[in-house]
Amino acid sequence: MLRNFILSVLCICLAIAPGCADKVKLVTLDPGHYHAALVQKSMYEQVEPLVYVYAPDGPDVDNHLDQIQRFNEREEDPTSWRQRVYTGDDFLEKMLAEKPGDIVVLSGNNRRKAEYIKASIDAGLNVFCDKPMCIDAEGFRLLEQAFTTAEKNDLLLYDIMTERFNTTCILQKLLVLNKDLFGEMEAGSPEDPAVVKESVHHFFKYVAGAPLKRPAWYFDTTQQGEGLVDVTTHLIDLMMWTCFPTEAIDYCKDITINNARRWPTMLTREQYKRVTGVADFPDYLKGKLNDNGVLPCYANGETTFTMKGICLKLSVTWNFQAPEGGADTHTSLFRGSKAHVIIRQGKEQDYRPEVYVEPAPGNDAGKVAASLKKAVAGLQRKFPGLKAEKAGDGWHIVIPDKCRVGHEAHFRNVMDAYLQYLAEGRLPEWEVPNMIAKYYITTRSLELARQ
Repeated sequence: MLRNFILSVLCICLAIAPGCADKVKLVTLDPGHYHAALVQKSMYEQVEPLVYVYAPDGPDVDNHLDQIQRFNEREEDPTSWRQRVYTGDDFLEKMLAEKPGDIVVLSGNNRRKAEYIKASIDAGLNVFCDKPMCIDAEGFRLLEQAFTTAEKNDLLLYDIMTERFNTTCILQKLLVLNKDLFGEMEAGSPEDPAVVKESVHHFFKYVAGAPLKRPAWYFDTTQQGEGLVDVTTHLIDLMMWTCFPTEAIDYCKDITINNARRWPTMLTREQYKRVTGVADFPDYLKGKLNDNGVLPCYANGETTFTMKGICLKLSVTWNFQAPEGGADTHTSLFRGSKAHVIIRQGKEQDYRPEVYVEPAPGNDAGKVAASLKKAVAGLQRKFPGLKAEKAGDGWHIVIPDKCRVGHEAHFRNVMDAYLQYLAEGRLPEWEVPNMIAKYYITTRSLELARQ
C-alpha cells in the first residue's frame, strides 16, 4: 500500500514538473552534415532544450557543437539548446543502451545511415532523417525492413524534405493541379519527358553567413553517396508530390527505370583543402586520384523513369563553386495539355527561382491568359501581392519578397510537420510507400548507371 502511494505521488510530481510535461527529447547521432545543426536553428515548444549527442570523437561532432553554440550566441532570437555529449567508438551501442530521447536525428556520413535507421527503429525510437536515407541497394533493403518494423511498433520514420516548403515549388504544384489552366499531364517519353527537373549545387558555398566547411570524407562517394542517390531525392519527392498528391506509389508496379548515367566532378588538391580545411587527400581517396593527382568525384547523374504512365527525367550536377553572384539552382518543367509550368533560376533571374507559365504548343494563348488571371486571383489569398506579368510567349509569376522563405528556415517547417505527425501518432498514409519508392528509384538508377 505504502509503495503504491509513493509511486502515485511520484507520477503526479513528474507529470507537473515544469518544462517536462508532453515534451519530446532529441538524440543527435553521429552528426557530420550541417543539416543536423539546422534542425536546431530554432527552438520548439514541444521539444526539450536538452539534446543528447552520440558520436565518434573528431571534427564532425566538434563542428556540429560549434554551430549549435553560434545559434545560442547570436544576437537576434538566440536559441537556448543544451547538449549532453558522449564521444567514443561505441557511440551507437551507448545510445541504444541508454535511449535517453524520443527522436533520433540523423544527418551526416551516409555509409552507415541505413544501419543507424534500422538500429534506432529496432530499439523503439522514432527517426527524423536527413536525405538520403540510403545510398545503395543493400541500404535500401535495410530501409524497407526499418519501415516494416516502424509500422508494426507505431514509430515514425521520416526524411527531411525541405523543398516542399519552397514558395516556388508550392506555386508550381498549385498551378499544375489547376486543370483549367494546366490541363492534363502529358505522358511524355524517354526522348521527350513530361517532367524535367535539373539541380545544380556547389561544393564551396556560404551557410548561415560563414563559408561551409565540409567533412574530409564528403568527397568519398562510398561514404557520402553518388549524385544519383543524394540530391535526386528532393527532385523525385517534388515530382511525386506535384503529379500524384496524396497518392501512394507502389515501386513494384508503378515504376520503370528507363536509363541512367553518372559522371564525375574533377576536384584538385587545392580545392579539396579550401572546402575541407584538410591539407591533402586522405589515404582512402588517394587510390582514386588520376595521373594528375585530381580526384574524380562521381557527384553527378541523371535518370529517366516512368511512373504511373508519366515519363520523367531528373539530373543533378555538382560544380566546385558558383559563378559570381550565383547560387545553387533548380530548374523544373511540367508539361500539361494546355500549359507548361516552369521554374527557372539562371543568370537572367539573378539566380533566384522564378515561376513561369507558357501555352502548350498549339494551345490558344488567350484562353491560357484568362485561366492564369483567374488562378493568380485565387492564389492571392495565400500569397498577397502575387501577380502575372507578360514575359516572351508566356507569363512570369511575380512573387513578393515577403512570400519567400530561405532554405535554412525550411528545416523548421519540416520539424513542425513531423512533431504534429508525432502528436497524432501517424504519418499520412501515402508518405511511407512514397519514401520507399523514392529510394528504390535512386538506388536502382545507380545500379543501372554503374553498368
